[in-house]
Amino acid sequence: MAETYETRPPAPAEQQRPPRAPVLAAGGMAASAHPAVTFAGAAVLRDGGNAVDAALAMAATSWLALPGQCGVGGDAFAVVREPDGRVWTVCGSGYGPDGGDPGFYADRGHTAVPLTGPLSVAVPGAPAALAALHAAGATRALADLWAPAVRAAEEGLPCTAKTRRDIAEEARLLAADPDALRNLLPGGRPPAVGHRLAQPDLAATIRTLADDPAAFYTGAFAERAVAALRAAGAPFSGEEWALTGDVSPEPAISAAYGGRTVHQTPPPTPGWMVLQQLAISDGTLGGLPPLGADAVHLLASAARLSFADRVGRCASDTGVWRETLTPAAVAAARERVARGAAPAGAAGRADGDTTSMVAVDAEGRAVSYIHSLAFAFGSKTTVPGTGVLLNNRLGRGAYLVPGHPNEVRPRRRPLHTLNAWLVTDAAGRLEHVGNTPGGDGQVQWNTQLVSHLVDHGLDPQAAVEAPRFTVHPGSDADVVGQPEELRCESRLGAAVLAGLRERGHAVADAGPWGGGGSAMVVSVDAARGCLLGGADPRQDGVAIGV
Repeated sequence: MAETYETRPPAPAEQQRPPRAPVLAAGGMAASAHPAVTFAGAAVLRDGGNAVDAALAMAATSWLALPGQCGVGGDAFAVVREPDGRVWTVCGSGYGPDGGDPGFYADRGHTAVPLTGPLSVAVPGAPAALAALHAAGATRALADLWAPAVRAAEEGLPCTAKTRRDIAEEARLLAADPDALRNLLPGGRPPAVGHRLAQPDLAATIRTLADDPAAFYTGAFAERAVAALRAAGAPFSGEEWALTGDVSPEPAISAAYGGRTVHQTPPPTPGWMVLQQLAISDGTLGGLPPLGADAVHLLASAARLSFADRVGRCASDTGVWRETLTPAAVAAARERVARGAAPAGAAGRADGDTTSMVAVDAEGRAVSYIHSLAFAFGSKTTVPGTGVLLNNRLGRGAYLVPGHPNEVRPRRRPLHTLNAWLVTDAAGRLEHVGNTPGGDGQVQWNTQLVSHLVDHGLDPQAAVEAPRFTVHPGSDADVVGQPEELRCESRLGAAVLAGLRERGHAVADAGPWGGGGSAMVVSVDAARGCLLGGADPRQDGVAIGV
């Protein structure tokens, strides 16, 4: 940690927003991309709940505060660090339909799994992940933790400018679904900013799931969802729903970086890609000028190598990813970077619609939690009478490419973009916990965040505000093969952008703050006995300490 909390990369004065200092606290801390979500977590911490309790409350509130980014019908992942140093994860993502083999889509004239509608849906994993998180680490009843979200659904939270934009962009497809039309398009039009979006059906669903999360997978809700999807042509059997509901804590995957240990979520998340990029950069990146052309080139090259491995070889149901982290593979990757042989055009779109949050309590327990519907409002398909919009993760994540490791198959989870991380020191003590949404930008920006924190001692607010860059596009199913470019925030400076072009990058100027994502980080300053929190100004990020 730097001696002051002011350290940040230089940027031209005309491109800077007024600097924000990190939030400080002596007890607990919560951070998210929406004030109401952060407040929900901080209130739980203030009232004596732990970080797991806080994350559970924040997750449910975000269903109402950020309805385009997440929901009961999405997926969710978390990494948790306990006060005794144990680190564990929960991974909630689901299968496509049992009848959805490649021939099913080909016979209907599809050259790719559809991106919207019932055929784009995978069984939601979020309720199962939350149930597992609660069972393994919570101290409060779900009904109590989710009561504020139920009230928010009944009474309505004010519509933000972001949610209004999301609804307006997807209005045609949302209007085709009767429940989405009623819940999100009052009077048949996008809501005004500030309009309170009440969702009474969703309130009833949240209340039911708080009492019995398993009902989502084997009870009345599952029966209704499967019947509706089958009637719309998606060949779900119901058995894949029951299997998706079986989620238990798993060990985190981890790797050394800069004398620390970085802990990540396992597949189907791309957490291994963050570890791979860090391994390629370890021992070199920290010695380069921060965010100079050489540092950006190294990280962009490492990202391209990592995406090439993902696109070419990996699937959720194989262990091929482990091969990328072996000393021999890392050495070979470093050699390719050194001779300028990183492949081009293998990263996916750096957007998508996801939100994330972090919570740390006074005992040193930390949670990094992330959840998503895949694209904005997912499949744009609602389970009738429940208020639950279903994800489109199958359409976004699975390929319809014969013989590909990630080819759509029954009982194969599509590859994911979501991941969550935390960093511990050599003694296992918590140093940092964070995450960001942003499609295939996530693994790149999370790598950049870890470097800012570990290599250069940035405080968490400076780290989340630092100029961002992204290799784009390619690994999402709908963008594979598009031309590559390196999207850079202009705050990197004209000299750095010119240096990157000289190194062969097709640089695209994303503007001073247009790089994407909505990162949040909470760091531990053990010497001063406090927590520091940072939340991204690129969205409505807020950190609150208690």
